Amino acid sequence: MAVSPFSPDDVRDDFVPKGDYYDPAFAAAEAENLWPKVWQIACRLEEIPKPGDYYTYEILTDSIIVVRTGAGDDDVKALHNACPHRGTLLTTGCGHAKQFVCPFHGWRFGLDGRNAKVVDRHDWGSCLKDEDIDLAPVQAGTWGGWVWINMDPECQPLDAFLEPMKSRCDKMEFEKLRFAWYKSTIVEANWKTVVEAFTEFYHVQTTHQQMLTYTKDYSTSRAMGRHGWMSYEFGTGLPIGRSARLEPLEQEPDFREYLYEYGKQFKNDLAAMQTERAFQSIQALRELPADASPVEVLTKWGEGIYQRAMESGAGWPEGLTPEYMAETGFDWHVFPNTVFLHPAIEAVLWYRMRPHGSDPEKCYFDTWSLERYPPGEEPEVKQEFNADWRDGNYPLIYTQDFENMPKVQKGLRSRGFKGARTSPVQERAIANFHRRLRSFLQDPHKDDDLGPEPKRDQP
Repeated sequence: MAVSPFSPDDVRDDFVPKGDYYDPAFAAAEAENLWPKVWQIACRLEEIPKPGDYYTYEILTDSIIVVRTGAGDDDVKALHNACPHRGTLLTTGCGHAKQFVCPFHGWRFGLDGRNAKVVDRHDWGSCLKDEDIDLAPVQAGTWGGWVWINMDPECQPLDAFLEPMKSRCDKMEFEKLRFAWYKSTIVEANWKTVVEAFTEFYHVQTTHQQMLTYTKDYSTSRAMGRHGWMSYEFGTGLPIGRSARLEPLEQEPDFREYLYEYGKQFKNDLAAMQTERAFQSIQALRELPADASPVEVLTKWGEGIYQRAMESGAGWPEGLTPEYMAETGFDWHVFPNTVFLHPAIEAVLWYRMRPHGSDPEKCYFDTWSLERYPPGEEPEVKQEFNADWRDGNYPLIYTQDFENMPKVQKGLRSRGFKGARTSPVQERAIANFHRRLRSFLQDPHKDDDLGPEPKRDQP
């Protein structure tokens, strides 16, 4: 393996080299040392619910078959999607199979990848050994309802790779969520540019100004090993209340109004991170007096969501103490290319970014809205793909972000731009991402520090 020339020491908490976002040499280093050697989400288990169901995952020049081999959630295998005869793809998209059959020459393979038939095998005499004609295996694991794959046979175990995020989010029971909707598009920006758009809340005060009417938006972020953690600076509760960036009102509205606005915007402008049960619980807050304290309002709201979830049969995670919820934060970046936001417990917004072929200034962007449904009431959801996001009927908050990202990518190319000047407080996770990415490119098997960063003084 060639050693990457991109040193982690060139990244500071307040600086990221601009070439990382567009340099073909950097993209080539990722193609050689990142994507074939890192754990990444391939699909959700609900996309392959029955034995024999498969999903074809594409990442650059590699195609991977993810197949359910049994009834259990751990009965999943991943295989390189290339017939060992002449390399023909065996699958495209999603489907169901009892065997994988090469459409070119009819070689057959079991769901476990073992060869079941070579047409006229006698032609090869003793040249073909059994191990030569099986499909090449790929590491696979499950967590949070997702199937994760890694093409490196010497990779770190998935559970260890996901720490410390896994320990801080296990109790959220993401595996019990199901698709509410699933949209994919192409963004005219590097995959890291898009990751970063959802790895900080600093942009809310300008990009999503409408949210300031109910959001105390000042945020903080942390390095969590290779991963990143984002939440709000002022405490452990929801960031509900008017932003200090706005002019103070002559008379503050009662606290219920902030939740009304929160519910309305999440329902109309985000269409995620809020179930209908949660929205109904906001409407029920009218039963409280107008002078109810924020604690009383939030308590009533939380009790309403819990009660409706239990009565519906959707259930609720156990053991969610305020301390645990504070440590889960609001937003996680899981190295390298997935981000999820989960302040609502029963409704999570999840993103995945992947490079687009040989063009480092373009990427695929998947958005998954996940909710907790009563058993049997999950909607049937299929991926909606639009090459142009403008054709995707995305709600307002997404369109505001889509409009920014290509502008960022184009500006990175400016001769007058020296490099990203990330905030050491609100964008610390971004600098950590680039430092850890460069470290991974130099040695994918380095046992990175997986704990949270030490406490530090504010700059």
